[in-house]
Amino acid sequence: MGKVLVVSDSHGLTKELEVIRERHMNEVDLMIHCGDSQLMADNKAITGYLSVLGNCDFSGYPLETITEISGRKIFVTHGHRYSVKTSLMNLVYKAEEVNADIVCFGHSHILGAEVIDDRLFLNPGSIRLPRERLEKTYVILDIRDDKIMMSVFELGGREVKNLAREFGLPKSGNGNGE
Repeated sequence: MGKVLVVSDSHGLTKELEVIRERHMNEVDLMIHCGDSQLMADNKAITGYLSVLGNCDFSGYPLETITEISGRKIFVTHGHRYSVKTSLMNLVYKAEEVNADIVCFGHSHILGAEVIDDRLFLNPGSIRLPRERLEKTYVILDIRDDKIMMSVFELGGREVKNLAREFGLPKSGNGNGE
């Protein structure tokens, strides 16, 4: 079991990233930022977050990265190179290529989570400029053996309980149980 905090599209916010980090650092095993922090990579506000390069970011971050927690492979990208505002299809192909169980991305500023081909695709929304909802959101995933529990939080730390979801996911993301 492991817990992963996922945030994206903070667009220049610093104090807020620090508050989120301090609020959850003792309960999560990994913190991910899906890009468009608009902060230099050495900014203390982004310290502790596994971060990728967004279309509004400067150099200093990888374009994408892969990490593993609780036996699950997580692919992290901002999403702009995969046209995620139009379709998840390019990202689905990439996830299959790298055999990811979970895909974390941002770019659209739209909170969303769905399972495609036994893989969880997660966009935590934006803590600065959310689209399609008022709440400025980030997400915590609680990764268990055969399921993933998703909790959604607004910037102030309040859990948005009606957005919580549970996803049944087999342990390997290749869709055929291997």
